[in-house]
Amino acid sequence: MEVVQDVVIVGAGIAGLTTSLGLHRLGIRSLVLESSDSLRTTGFALAIWTNAWRALDAIGVGDRLRQQHDSLLGNVVSSRISGLQLFEMSFKEKGKHGDHEIRCVRRKLLLEALASELPSGTIRFSSKVVSIEESGYYKLVHLADGTILKAKVLVGCDGVNSVVAKWLGFKPLVFTGRSAIRGSAEYTTSHQFDPKMMQYFGNGVRSGVVPCDSKNVYWFFTWSPPSQEKELEKNPPQLKQYMLTKLGKLPDEVRAVMENTVLDAFISSPLRYRHPWEILWGNISKGNVCVAGDALHPMTPDIGQGGCAALEDGIVLARCLGEALLKNWREEIREEGEEGKEEFKRIEIGLNKYASERKWRSFDLISTAYVVGVIQEADGKVMTFLRDKVYSSILSGLLLKKADFDCGKLRSS
Repeated sequence: MEVVQDVVIVGAGIAGLTTSLGLHRLGIRSLVLESSDSLRTTGFALAIWTNAWRALDAIGVGDRLRQQHDSLLGNVVSSRISGLQLFEMSFKEKGKHGDHEIRCVRRKLLLEALASELPSGTIRFSSKVVSIEESGYYKLVHLADGTILKAKVLVGCDGVNSVVAKWLGFKPLVFTGRSAIRGSAEYTTSHQFDPKMMQYFGNGVRSGVVPCDSKNVYWFFTWSPPSQEKELEKNPPQLKQYMLTKLGKLPDEVRAVMENTVLDAFISSPLRYRHPWEILWGNISKGNVCVAGDALHPMTPDIGQGGCAALEDGIVLARCLGEALLKNWREEIREEGEEGKEEFKRIEIGLNKYASERKWRSFDLISTAYVVGVIQEADGKVMTFLRDKVYSSILSGLLLKKADFDCGKLRSS
């Protein structure tokens, strides 16, 4: 049986929920398909930078999340070889779009904030997309349970293994040769960390600790594992012990965060990305189909912009779709065939506008993140010297520079 839907969004992650909520704020209903049986919170937490707070404010959930997370005052970079501090940067400086705002946000609370504002029934869980096909001005979305959805608009927010991105012609992602372990430690009483990002570089490893609030601390550890170390990912206890031997000269309180993290509160995953030139050459949108979030611009986590860019995507996409759909719905009713053709054309124009807005921004973020990651984890003597003495301030400055961006409001006027 075919069920007609105006807007079908594949994936209830950051990009999918932001897009759906943005459309809801504009009075447009959507259906969000999620393959798992609940909201997925893999990753535990993420840095939400200035650009992302503007997006969260645009859909009306920024203040709720501010009340749950502490504002970060700066970024401290230290050597894990010598233990000495290399550079400290304040987040209080102004950008061209105003004051900076950075907080480490728990992913679960972010997704719940977005989902709770959606009408009941918007998210359909346990709904895995298995194929997509053309049907006139519609796309037929086939689900694993046999359901077929007939969509006027199809948006792929289905992550790094996106079915929709594959349909649009994007190639499989590229493995960087690096892996990341991410975890979260919860304290029974208040921790004693200052509200700052603390990062440690050296010997081919990057690690860091970032407080989310008074009792929750997020941490990460990235490295380039040889083949024998990759096997450790299958054994969490051994992986944790291996990681602890590689921390270097970290302060005892930082080391304790990782030591005290329970086994089900951290996860390891290979770091993959999309070649940035694919963003320029590929089809971000095609007809009435497009991609957003990690389905569009999977990147390494080295500048903390993956989730932030997904929030930007959601606002821009909702705005462009709103302009197309709302204008069409206000027009006089035509014959069914003519009306369908006109509506499809407006949707296509709207998605092309979205793709145009997001193309170079995505290219820039993917490229910058990759280069920053290579420099941060470099292990040669010359690069280590340059990073510690010259690049630390430059790399830290890039974090604020890439966050000094405004994706705009939901309505263009």
